[in-house]
Amino acid sequence: MMTTIHRLTLLLLSFSSIALAENCLHGCPTGKNGQIVTRQIYTLQNNALTKFADWTAYQVTPNTIDGPSRSRTWKSDPAINAAHTLEPADYTNANAVLGTDRGHQVPLASFSNTAYWADTNYLSNITPQKADLNQGPWARLEEAERALARSGKNVFIVTGPLYEWYVGELPGANESHVIPSGYFKVLITNSNGWIDASAFIMEQNLGKNANFCGREVTIDQVEQRAGINIMPMLPAYKESAVEGRTGGLRAALGC
Repeated sequence: MMTTIHRLTLLLLSFSSIALAENCLHGCPTGKNGQIVTRQIYTLQNNALTKFADWTAYQVTPNTIDGPSRSRTWKSDPAINAAHTLEPADYTNANAVLGTDRGHQVPLASFSNTAYWADTNYLSNITPQKADLNQGPWARLEEAERALARSGKNVFIVTGPLYEWYVGELPGANESHVIPSGYFKVLITNSNGWIDASAFIMEQNLGKNANFCGREVTIDQVEQRAGINIMPMLPAYKESAVEGRTGGLRAALGC
């Protein structure tokens, strides 16, 4: 006979699976160790060593975008041990010393029309991103993902950092951390089982006027450099066609 506790446990497990499925297509990324945090609008895996998320996964739809202007009030993530993430004071003087912004991995603007937009301001979703990159080609790629959603597509995105060379340290931080040297973004659409995808890598020193289209790579290249499997449950017969080629969403993204 099923007890009330058993029913509650099954309900919670069911809700978790649903949320995970909504944020990730063909499974959330694998290959890294860390705490996974699943929220209504995104899933991320936190890295206790770097203090940043190794990946974030989210789905942008026509209903999540184009809401009112929202504020950026930074907060430590209450779901993560304080020793494994940063706090607002750690970013003090970062722009003056390093030329960095607080860069969202899951963009606030992609969820401005939801009740959960403030969840994008948790510092688990933020990294020190060079201002020229954050306000230039990275911002234009984020706008392209929203434009793709406006066309009626549901767009699945996986974004995360790369650590390939030393960038510096946050001058106000009182705990160890590792600032990313670059970032990847993979955009995926699924139309009745037909998958199109495009992937991009941008280094921290990329110029503000750079064209994101010129930074396209294959998903295989992202996986090799980031050390993760983007879609671990993607059927094998689709893998080479989706992950080994460029250009899947190039035209749809305005390239």
